[in-house]
Amino acid sequence: MLKKILSRESCAKCRVCCGFDRDDVWEIPVVTAHTAEIIKQKVADCPELEAYEDGYRFVMHFDDEGMAYCPMLTENGCLLGDDKPFDCRVWPFRINRISDELLGITVSPVCDTVSALSISKLTSFINEKDDEGFSLTDRMVNYAKEHPYIIKPYVEDYPIIKLIRL
Repeated sequence: MLKKILSRESCAKCRVCCGFDRDDVWEIPVVTAHTAEIIKQKVADCPELEAYEDGYRFVMHFDDEGMAYCPMLTENGCLLGDDKPFDCRVWPFRINRISDELLGITVSPVCDTVSALSISKLTSFINEKDDEGFSLTDRMVNYAKEHPYIIKPYVEDYPIIKLIRL
């Protein structure tokens, strides 16, 4: 989804989105039942999944320094490719609850490549319609309606790219 602003090579080199410290547990992607089946088919050593909301989450095993990495992360990037969870496909963009009446599309400042882009470029990108007539904003809001767990609490240092009234 983000190929116009973020190359696969940049992602494969960085991998910051695939690592979690104990404070980042809220960021662990939720895997739908469909994606869980794909993982079982594609991955010989299927990682441990735990029930979470209407899907599953990878069970993370933290090292002595309090870090854990996604079990789908390989030397070449994500083992799931285009089948990765929705959270991963849209990262570093997030849909956050700003208030009871407002959601926001935000961008994580830890993605150096995307956060280096201007707010106007990011706004244009999330509003641009694809070949099917949907913008990234449309896709995120529609997914959030079906899977409300994707709506994360607002993180203060995440720039808000777009506000959506409920």
